[in-house]
Amino acid sequence: MRNALTIDVEDYFQVEAFARTVQFADWAKYPSRVANNTRKLLDRLDAGGVTATFFVVGWVAERDGDLVRDILKRGHELGCHSYAHRPIWSMAKGDFREDVRRAKGAIEDAAGVAVVGFRAPTFSVTRRTLWALDVLAELGFEYDSSIFPIHHDRYGIPDADRFPHRIRLESGAEIVELPMTTYPLGRHRLPFSGGGYFRLLPYPVIRRALRYVNESERRPAIVYLHPWEIDPDQPRLPASKATHFRHYVNLARTESKLARLLGDFQFTTAAGLIGDLNLASAA
Repeated sequence: MRNALTIDVEDYFQVEAFARTVQFADWAKYPSRVANNTRKLLDRLDAGGVTATFFVVGWVAERDGDLVRDILKRGHELGCHSYAHRPIWSMAKGDFREDVRRAKGAIEDAAGVAVVGFRAPTFSVTRRTLWALDVLAELGFEYDSSIFPIHHDRYGIPDADRFPHRIRLESGAEIVELPMTTYPLGRHRLPFSGGGYFRLLPYPVIRRALRYVNESERRPAIVYLHPWEIDPDQPRLPASKATHFRHYVNLARTESKLARLLGDFQFTTAAGLIGDLNLASAA
């Protein structure tokens, strides 16, 4: 069974955890490391013959079209990860529409291909921002990968469907949703397939959880990663102890875990997974 490997292409200083420390207007003042880290990931995927979906921040695409074109040239899918990496709940509908429109345009202008997939910063499609899916459909997106079906202090829809599915929107349009993968643990759902969860959990736990999803539930998983997560030498930014832990824990171990994961499981792009599941056409 093939799983979807997804990369959120953002720089270390653009993450929501540092939003109070690093203002959007000051992004250009920070030394960028996203291109080198992304190409390091591309080399790793090349070596394993793996393709992935790269959800690119529009601000990055505007400033480094060569990186966007390199991702495409190496056989990967391009997706959109907003323009200014702001969570949806911090914006009005019109502001969100403009942010995504600008980001989609920047990526498409750089690559010369249509972008049909979206992932919100901080998985910020929640119950109070479900209207965002209608905006995405209006802008020509065919799938979203922003819902985390867990309880969390900032994001999540705890009772959302755990697996890829189509959603009929209030507008009458439909969109495919690729939720983040969780492991059922009694009445709870354990996140394991990316980000800080992937860095924190021991690899045997991750492997066991993903095998359970693939073999016992016979469902594919969505795995996600950020280029800064394979960069233990990135500059340290001032933050609270909790934020510091969430962002920096086990950065030195991420790449080796990813290498093991690529050896143990099969992966494709988000679009490839949608094709595997026959979700591309309306039910």
